[in-house]
Amino acid sequence: MASSSSSASNSQDRRRWKHDVFLSCMIEDTETRFTRSLVSGLKNRGIFTFRYARLEHGDSVLQELSRAIEGSQLALIILSTKYAESSRCFKELEKIMECKDKSGLTVLPVYYHVNPSDVRNQSGRFGDAFAEHVLRYKDQGMQMVQGWRTALTAVANLKGWHIRDGDESEIIRQIVNDIASKICKCTCSFSLLDVGLEKVSPYLR
Repeated sequence: MASSSSSASNSQDRRRWKHDVFLSCMIEDTETRFTRSLVSGLKNRGIFTFRYARLEHGDSVLQELSRAIEGSQLALIILSTKYAESSRCFKELEKIMECKDKSGLTVLPVYYHVNPSDVRNQSGRFGDAFAEHVLRYKDQGMQMVQGWRTALTAVANLKGWHIRDGDESEIIRQIVNDIASKICKCTCSFSLLDVGLEKVSPYLR
């Protein structure tokens, strides 16, 4: 009975997933060579990434992003100085960490030319950018900003990659391989449980 229940639960989880990877980053960062190469590398492995597109603003976009996060197997967060300038990024981050705690979403941070300790403590260049939000929202109550602080501290305690100066291609390769292995493990598990050995995941081919 326990095995049957586990198989049914896994099957439901698989149907819920609409995206392989949710990419959380400042929109300007998506134009960097690093991010473009990373997304391209994932695509070449058959892993497709949901990215924010600057189409419109407002609650409807935030709701769409929340649904995309809930429907993703893995969240990849590019933490940059520009990331700290965006309230939309922080709202994404808070939702990502919520899904990590509630549904086991896999979360992988990338520290892009920022120090992990600065993210954890909201200090340094990252802290300078974050301080602008503190000033902006001080008259609207600090509960939202405190939620962002909590999410930043939590994500900074996760294992990730620290991008500094130099050739980024090797780190991109490592990130793509790591994500591919995690996506593969999830998909393989469901394939073997749900459809048997004849219809295995395309990631195994």
